[in-house]
Amino acid sequence: MANTQADNSPAIDLVEFIDRQPVGGFQIRLLLLCAAVLFLDGFDTQAIGYVAPAIAKEWGLTKGALGPVFSAGLFGLMIGALVFGPLADHIGRKKIIIFSTATFGVGALVTAFVHDVSALLVIRFLTGLGLGGAMPNTVAMTSEFNPQRRRATMVMIMFCGFSVGAALGGLLAADLIPRFGWRAVFIVGGIAPLLMLPILVRRLPESVRFLATFGHAPERVAELLKRISPNTAFAPEARFVVHETHLAGLPVKHLFREGRSLATSLLWVVFFMSLLDIYFLANWLPTVLNDLGASVSEAVLIGSLLQIGGVAGTLALGSIIDRFSFLALALVYFGAVFAVGAIGQVSHSAVLVSIAIFGAGFCVVGGQIAANALAANFYPTAVRATGVGWALGIGRVGSIIGPLVGGVLLAEKWSTAAVFMAAAAAALCAALAALALSRVAMVSGGKGVAGQPSSLDATLKPAPTART
Repeated sequence: MANTQADNSPAIDLVEFIDRQPVGGFQIRLLLLCAAVLFLDGFDTQAIGYVAPAIAKEWGLTKGALGPVFSAGLFGLMIGALVFGPLADHIGRKKIIIFSTATFGVGALVTAFVHDVSALLVIRFLTGLGLGGAMPNTVAMTSEFNPQRRRATMVMIMFCGFSVGAALGGLLAADLIPRFGWRAVFIVGGIAPLLMLPILVRRLPESVRFLATFGHAPERVAELLKRISPNTAFAPEARFVVHETHLAGLPVKHLFREGRSLATSLLWVVFFMSLLDIYFLANWLPTVLNDLGASVSEAVLIGSLLQIGGVAGTLALGSIIDRFSFLALALVYFGAVFAVGAIGQVSHSAVLVSIAIFGAGFCVVGGQIAANALAANFYPTAVRATGVGWALGIGRVGSIIGPLVGGVLLAEKWSTAAVFMAAAAAALCAALAALALSRVAMVSGGKGVAGQPSSLDATLKPAPTART
């Protein structure tokens, strides 16, 4: 372990070193940089839902006709998460984050110039590839630079960038669409990520745990650790180690080894149901509210409360999730059942439906961000991006199904109350899966199959008092 003088031992436990440090300026700057990427990701991901009523009106489409377009973008998100998560575990987080940002920036710009549903469907799929690749790697990057006692909190705060970007997308769309048309939303959403690229190239570090795990450039590891702890000096011959078993072969298979099978399966259920609910709500709320009599701008503004509630939930839940893990997550999703169901019951009142949508965002979006942080904390470095990426990828299957189900229910003329009760059922499934995850950890007694402390169970125990 290195202190303020050069360490006499050439082998330094990287994880122990990071866990003993306070959260400092370097981690906060990294958090803000990753949050900026997710801000742009959230803006571009949600933009299509906000402009959907305007596109349908301009092109003379029925309200269910854009369901395949929503799902095409989300299918791209799924493929991006499934492919770029494992790839980043081999070549590094930084490269994939930069590539993904460039991809969704170009895709958003091209979206502004399409003129039919077929072209829009293809471009949204390609844009989704970049959007899907950015998310698991920013989560992994933030997780790997922060001490365990604050890891979930830091990841959740970072992930607020996505919700803020999605909410701002609604506010910006409400202003731009009446003045410049829906295409202006995508022009803004495309230029901003491209302007971000030089900053990422210069300022975004590679994950220090990735570098140490794969034995890359010890001098780079030492430099990054000195940025975390400027008063620490390392011997020139120091080696940095991560005491995790090297996982050879296909990364995905390791998600089901060493006692992780049941927990991985339950995580996938949580992500599937949670993202189904989020995208069901995000894509159809503006259209449903517009059908109930709100103007396009009013519908977009009220719909954006879903993401604003998500930001509030994330900020409020961070320390609770760090302390009580999946048990707290289960309670949050149980709250979502009532909030989502209430949307359909109070849709006659703008004030009441706004409160219900905010509450749904607090619980569903806040819960999903907490699930991202817990997934990153559960998996070891060698498969962390794979674990988060595949959980998000499986979740994206739910996000694809959500808008399609919404389109079918609306086309079948289900009542507003019945539509949102169906959405509430998905939140209930997520709550039950999270509750089962908490029970799995309790039954395991904190030990994996190899007799080592389970990272899942460790997150359930209150963290010891430490510096922040």
